[in-house]
Amino acid sequence: MAAVSHPVFARVYERLSVAMDRAGTAAFRRDLAAGLKGRVIEIGAGNGRMFVHYPPTVTEVVAVEPERRLRAAAVRAAPAAPVPVTVVDGLAEALPAGEGEFDAAVVALVLCTVPDQAAALAEIRRVLRPGGQLRFFEHVAAEEPGRLRRVQRLSDATVWPRLFAGCHTGRDTTAAIRAAGFAIDELRRFRFPATSSSPSSPCVLGRATLPEQRLH
Repeated sequence: MAAVSHPVFARVYERLSVAMDRAGTAAFRRDLAAGLKGRVIEIGAGNGRMFVHYPPTVTEVVAVEPERRLRAAAVRAAPAAPVPVTVVDGLAEALPAGEGEFDAAVVALVLCTVPDQAAALAEIRRVLRPGGQLRFFEHVAAEEPGRLRRVQRLSDATVWPRLFAGCHTGRDTTAAIRAAGFAIDELRRFRFPATSSSPSSPCVLGRATLPEQRLH
C-alpha cells in the first residue's frame, strides 16, 4: 500500500481539475490518448479525468494512484470510461506491474510531482514492452532563461511543492525522458493558460518510444 494522503490538496484538486478541463486541459487529454492501442498503464491517475478520453482500441487501462481520496474518486469515475479501467494503489517509483506488460504508458501532470523523476521513468521503461509508447503532458521549466525561470526556481525552493502536493514547476522533463532511454517522437510546447505568467504555465505534450530491443 502506498499510504499517501494529501486530503486538503485532494479536495481542492477534485474541483480544480474540473475547472481546468473546462478551460482547455480536456483537449490536451484527448490529444494525449489519441491513437492508443492495447494495454495502457496510467501513472498518477488522480480522480480519473483521463478515463473518458481513451479510444476503443485500448483493451485495458490500469490506473495507478497513491493518494487515498483521489484514488477513491478514480474508482467512482472508472465505470463511465469507454474502455475497461482498473484502479490500483501504487507509487510511480515502484509500479505494481511486471516487466514489459504494457503497450503504452500515460502521465498527465505527474512527472512534475513525483519525488524521484528518474526512478519513475525507469519504472515506466521497465513495465513497457520494447517499442512501447510514453504519452506525457507535463509542467516544465520555461524554455528560455529569464524572469519566469527564476520565478520557477524560487517557487520550487519555497512554497509551491508544499501547496501542490510536491509539484515542481522547473523540471526539464523532456531531458529526463531522453535520459531514461526514450526517443521523443513528437513534442509540443505551450503555455496554459496561454497568456499566463504563472510558474506552472509552461507545458509540454508529447509522445516518446522505447527502443525495439531492451538494453540491459
